[in-house]
Amino acid sequence: MRIRATVAAVSGALAISAFALPAAHAADAPSYKTEAAKLLAAQPGKTAFSSDAAAADLGVTFSNLKIAKAVKVGTTNHVATTVTYTLTHGANYKINSSDFDSGPIIYKGSSIDSAQNVLGGELPATCTATSDTTANCTGNIDIFPLNEDDTAGDLLNSDAGTWSAGALALQYSTGDHSLQGGLGTTLVQRNSKLTVNATPEPVKKGKTITVVGKLSRANWEDNKYHGYSTQPVKLQFRKKGSSTYTTLKTIKTSTTGDLKTTTTATVDGYYRYSFAGTTTTPAVNATGDFVDVQ
Repeated sequence: MRIRATVAAVSGALAISAFALPAAHAADAPSYKTEAAKLLAAQPGKTAFSSDAAAADLGVTFSNLKIAKAVKVGTTNHVATTVTYTLTHGANYKINSSDFDSGPIIYKGSSIDSAQNVLGGELPATCTATSDTTANCTGNIDIFPLNEDDTAGDLLNSDAGTWSAGALALQYSTGDHSLQGGLGTTLVQRNSKLTVNATPEPVKKGKTITVVGKLSRANWEDNKYHGYSTQPVKLQFRKKGSSTYTTLKTIKTSTTGDLKTTTTATVDGYYRYSFAGTTTTPAVNATGDFVDVQ
């Protein structure tokens, strides 16, 4: 199951700009998208999943949710991250029937009812019963920075940072549903790249080495990589034959993400830049550039 819901206030109501949801297992059952749209249309001023929407709460609850600490999203490729959780339900529900589905979600905002963006999976979670009323479920969160028709994808740059996690369950025949947020958090981050080039090669011992590079990160609005400005980056060195890098100095990127500094040649080894990361952008190390010192 995939969810892409951007919710905004319009004339006292709430509108969803995009909502792609899965079809039920049975071919003649309504799609998840249709059921969610019905709930939204019936309750102006509320999201499709608000706890006080017209449809009844299934009474399903979720716990033990586990999700990756961070999800790196680039400019074009589909990214999937696995989520596991425990589902607790009434004994009258058959979790593997064609009338019932569940799946994980993540959302950006202070609560699920006021979320600015909600993302889920292309397919429902797979749930395995552990008792008459509990099941262990595994599902994906699928993120598309670029849609198949090369139009804008699931994320704006402002979406980078902390997202909350939850899960939902839906009964297709009735439209009844349960939604629970606040089960965990993850960072959705703009993927980063870092380069390095140390010159001259080779160099005489005691001479100056110039090390340039660039720190860039994904822009989800034009689907290109742009320089990440004024960020602290470490210049590190690893002696030939060693497996450990040592920090030589810390410099900041320029307004265009460029890096340039100098150091003194001592012995053969590898130079690299290292970025520690931020909440919106993951840590990254450049591939070491070898310099032969003569």
